[in-house]
Amino acid sequence: MIDFVKILNPGLSTTIQDRGRTGHQIEGFPESGAMDRFSFRLANMLVNNPLSTAGLEFVLAGPTMKFSCDTFIAITGGKLKATLNNKPIEQNRAVQVSAGSILNVGQMTEGNYGYIAFANGGVTTRPVLDSCSTTLRTGMGGIDGTALQHGDNVPIIESVVMPSLNARKISLQPEQIRDVHFVEGPHWNMFSESAHKQFSNQEYEISEQMDRMGYRLSGEPLETPEKSLLSEGTVFGNIQITRDGSPIVLMADRQTTGGYPVIGTVIAADLVDLIQTRPGVKFRFVKVSLDEAMDKLVAKRKILNDTFIKFYENRYDEPIGPIRRKSVRIEKLIKQSK
Repeated sequence: MIDFVKILNPGLSTTIQDRGRTGHQIEGFPESGAMDRFSFRLANMLVNNPLSTAGLEFVLAGPTMKFSCDTFIAITGGKLKATLNNKPIEQNRAVQVSAGSILNVGQMTEGNYGYIAFANGGVTTRPVLDSCSTTLRTGMGGIDGTALQHGDNVPIIESVVMPSLNARKISLQPEQIRDVHFVEGPHWNMFSESAHKQFSNQEYEISEQMDRMGYRLSGEPLETPEKSLLSEGTVFGNIQITRDGSPIVLMADRQTTGGYPVIGTVIAADLVDLIQTRPGVKFRFVKVSLDEAMDKLVAKRKILNDTFIKFYENRYDEPIGPIRRKSVRIEKLIKQSK
């Protein structure tokens, strides 16, 4: 028998996502995958999954679902107030769920994207081109290539044991972005010095035109290069400048190639904060070197590394499940007999 969660209310654009179709962009397939890679990986870490394990991503409003089996879940990303069987549960921690339970994720009060991870292997739909990620505009991955619908059964695997359950939580302070750091793009030198200064000095905000393909920014138009370009491969975080001088930051479902000049690329450490920023918040672009970009990424990843170490150090703490409890008891008896 296949265990599953039944979708009672799909929320807003809830899809199955993992790390994406890496290696297939050259074949013309969008990479897709989770938008906020940090929150996605954190959710998996909280339930003791490999960081690339498939889970659910939702936008602004999360789903309501019923569980057919026991498991553990974690909800990360934008701020919200979820309930399990009508009782509040915390974000950013592992939560034990019994068969028959109903999870209501609800609406976000801050941020744009949220994630639900399931223990013991996550969502187990069949991969397409090495990924379970849903790409809506091509109808690939997930369940029938679409956002989840009322009545869908999302396959998962039962889980009854979670090492260091009580320690599997983390306190995160939401970051209000003011500066978005970027590195020079391949066409930086095609822009004039005045365009460089304007791009770095003026305030931008995210417009209402934002989705998994890209975020269009509002601001004074930039002077654009007169030279036309051949289409080139795109990268998550590329900042394209359209013909009208408006920046678009390319996201997970971006086209595989693009012909607009790329003035820069948002660094990975800042991209997740930009993704969770709602329209109306003002920020500036700040240019950094590749070394500075790497330092900021290392600092961001240190949060995950430190969290993993904490979980490992507390792996024998109660509650640890009946199987692990017996093995700990046997270890103690062996030590006492020596």
